[in-house]
Amino acid sequence: MQHQHRQPELVEGNLPVFVFPTELVFYADEQMSHKQVLTLYNPYEFALKFKVLCTAPNKYTVVDATGAVKPQCCVDIVIRHRDLRPCHYGVYDKFRLQVSEQSQRKALGRKEVTATLRPSASQEPAGPRPHDEERRLKEQFAESEFFEQTAYQTGRRKSGGKQTWLSESRPAAGGPSLLTVLLGLVCMAALMLPTLGEQESTVPVYLHLSINKKLVAAYVLGLLTMVILRT
Repeated sequence: MQHQHRQPELVEGNLPVFVFPTELVFYADEQMSHKQVLTLYNPYEFALKFKVLCTAPNKYTVVDATGAVKPQCCVDIVIRHRDLRPCHYGVYDKFRLQVSEQSQRKALGRKEVTATLRPSASQEPAGPRPHDEERRLKEQFAESEFFEQTAYQTGRRKSGGKQTWLSESRPAAGGPSLLTVLLGLVCMAALMLPTLGEQESTVPVYLHLSINKKLVAAYVLGLLTMVILRT
């Protein structure tokens, strides 16, 4: 009798989902905090579809609430709080990110992220959340009902936007600091200097940089580029 060898299937709901951060805090008096970014990582060898659900969809706008993440890539999901009335202060809502294989409809895994609106960052409570509040939150979300977000596309492709190996860079209000720009210019200048060992160069020898130093400058420049594009 011949036995057929089948590739093991992923069990529904057991796939770990990697999302950062796991808690969103909005402040009514800080406009820049009204937009938060969730980064969904896909460390697997296969592409994932994702869907964002929420317990209070009328209070938030989710850019690209559905999409896909390529293998070993990540994508940023922008969430905006659009109802800043005082009656919502201290109320905890919840987002659920469901992922599945592109060829299947069943959810392979899910991750839940809490969200709350607070009046001011200066009133942020110090220290960890008390145990009684954690217990209250668990009871509150034990039977939470999640709803799909209204489709909100930004004209970009439906795959969830640009996908990168680290994190997607999205423009936000404000701009980069002067120190960030200056440090970026220094790194660019370092990359333009001759490499140590080059003979035909009019630049003094003490300005020649080794390969390792240029690699460090390129790495720092990449980080600064993400910071500049994200601010």
